[in-house]
Amino acid sequence: MNTAHTTRQRPARLAVGIIGPGRVGSVLGAALERAGHSVVAASAVSEASRGRVAARLPDARVHEPAEVVAAADLVLVTVPDDALEPLAGGLAETGVDVTGKLVAHASGAYGHSVLGPLTRAGALPLALHPVMTFTGRDEDLTRLADCSFGVTSPEPLRPIAEALVVEMGAEPVWIAEEHRALYHAALAGGANHLVTLVAESASLLNLAGVDHPGRMLAPLLGAALDNALRLGIDGLSGPVLRGDADTVARHIAQLREHSPESAASYVALARLTADRALAAGLLKPQDAERLLDVLA
Repeated sequence: MNTAHTTRQRPARLAVGIIGPGRVGSVLGAALERAGHSVVAASAVSEASRGRVAARLPDARVHEPAEVVAAADLVLVTVPDDALEPLAGGLAETGVDVTGKLVAHASGAYGHSVLGPLTRAGALPLALHPVMTFTGRDEDLTRLADCSFGVTSPEPLRPIAEALVVEMGAEPVWIAEEHRALYHAALAGGANHLVTLVAESASLLNLAGVDHPGRMLAPLLGAALDNALRLGIDGLSGPVLRGDADTVARHIAQLREHSPESAASYVALARLTADRALAAGLLKPQDAERLLDVLA
């Protein structure tokens, strides 16, 4: 990124409004306040959301969504994915003046086009997705400073979108509008399924008599993750890479006996692993043939 160019187009100190100050919205609001902006209003329906406003954004007044928009220069719409489009349409129908206001959502699944009703009414749309998991705990704000944001906007607004992310201490990564769903599928597949896989491994180890599976898994999985991030498929190890078809067959038999719901995912991931290893020249074709017969 051209730092001088970004600095020249850095947003002025903004009055920020948040619609949906949940785990994500309250953290983004706190990060923007830390950067010198001011969260002036929030729309909070649940008791938990009102509690987050009081704890993290004490200067913000709780208003209806249209009033939040009216009070803000930058509106953060941090609601569930399926609520984004209806909310944008509903706000536009209220007739609240959005001309020249920045409206940003934090969904990974959508680009800026989901805010179309507000854009047509004169708003400036941004998609700012923090690539981080949020737990609702205080460390969320600290973690934000180490993560990337998937940024999508109309090209003229790109410097402003990226500058807002930089001000929050994070790294902006440009994602084209047409690639937004693919980008989100990659992140969800990696992060969400990783949790499922680790939890399933721990459960199976418990069945095998291991009292502290987390202690056993932590060094192994930490090394595997490090290898994968640094080396890609070249960081692979294990029976699929070695073409140990008999071992894989025993794995599948045991899973069908003790955890039948996970056997199908094991087979699917083993097939994908074999395909990737074969394409990379790590798995010999004759070994792959035996392995794929077992996985069939």
